[in-house]
Amino acid sequence: MKTTPHNLRILAVSDFVDKSLTQRVEDKTLEPVDLIISCGDLAPEYLSFLRDRLDRPLFYVKGNHDIRYSLSNPMGCENIHAKIVRFGSLNLLGLEGSMWYNGGINQYMDKEMNKIIRGLWFSFWRKGGVHMVVTHAPPRKIHDAEDRCHMGFESFVKLIDKRKPDYFIHGHIHKEFETQRDRITRLDTTQVINTCGYTILEV
Repeated sequence: MKTTPHNLRILAVSDFVDKSLTQRVEDKTLEPVDLIISCGDLAPEYLSFLRDRLDRPLFYVKGNHDIRYSLSNPMGCENIHAKIVRFGSLNLLGLEGSMWYNGGINQYMDKEMNKIIRGLWFSFWRKGGVHMVVTHAPPRKIHDAEDRCHMGFESFVKLIDKRKPDYFIHGHIHKEFETQRDRITRLDTTQVINTCGYTILEV
């Protein structure tokens, strides 16, 4: 008998702790999720809290304010920067940080980020492509701003155009959203989604 793969339910978080999410996690009223993803700028202890309480794998990339992360903290979580990892039938690529603006950690010139992406060509080939890209910063001209810190990467636009992931999820751009639809911009076949705070994705 042939079985149909079920949708993956993913909790994506970034940038600030949403008290309503914390309450639902503590009260155990959050519907079960299969995977947790952090798009950066959250305390490592908070990621460990989510990983522990929800008892699900947690993949993360670091944001430009994530200066306290170490090899052992956040505990039980996996840094996926510059890697393609598989979860179920989903290939995920992680890319950390923001555009360079003051020389701090986790900041990149666009040419540096482009070099990282080009260096992954063998992984793209071996893994058979990528379904979801997880970043801190957005692509240029999609959800970004004009100040240097909050500009998106042109290299991300090229990545979407060439690899055509189904989903490109990012944080970094603080904004309030009334509906899930407000978070999403389509670029050809790719949904670009701002995870600021938290959101639930069914993929």
